[in-house]
Amino acid sequence: MKLLLDTQILLWAAGEPERLSAAARRQLNNSKNELLFSAASLWEIAIKTSLGRDDFRAEPRLLRRGLLDNGYIELPITSEHAVSIDLLPSLHKDPFDRMLLAQALSEGITLLTADEQLARYPGPVRKV
Repeated sequence: MKLLLDTQILLWAAGEPERLSAAARRQLNNSKNELLFSAASLWEIAIKTSLGRDDFRAEPRLLRRGLLDNGYIELPITSEHAVSIDLLPSLHKDPFDRMLLAQALSEGITLLTADEQLARYPGPVRKV
C-alpha cells in the first residue's frame, strides 16, 4: 500500500519515533508499504522552522536527504493537486494539511495522520 505521511508523522518518524503510536509504527515498518513524503511537508517545515516554532525543529535539507536515503519516495506538488483543494469540505483550515489530502485523493494513496480533525475527511485518510 502507498502511504503519504502527514508532516507530524514524518517529523516523528525521522526524529522522535517514540512519539509514534503502535499503529503508526506497524504501518511504517511494514515492508509491503511504500512510504511517501510530500514537498508540501518540507515547505511547511521550512516555513515553521524559520518562524521559530518549537514543534518544527528540523533542517529541511537534511530531513529530505535522510528520507530519500531511507527509501521514502518524494511526492511533488502538481497543478492537479492544487486545483483539487477547492473540492474539499471546510473541515480543516491548515493549507498544508489540505494539500496533503488533495494529493492523497488525486493519487489514490492513503494519508496517515495523527490529526483528529484531518482524519474527519472522507476518503483515504487513516488516523494512527
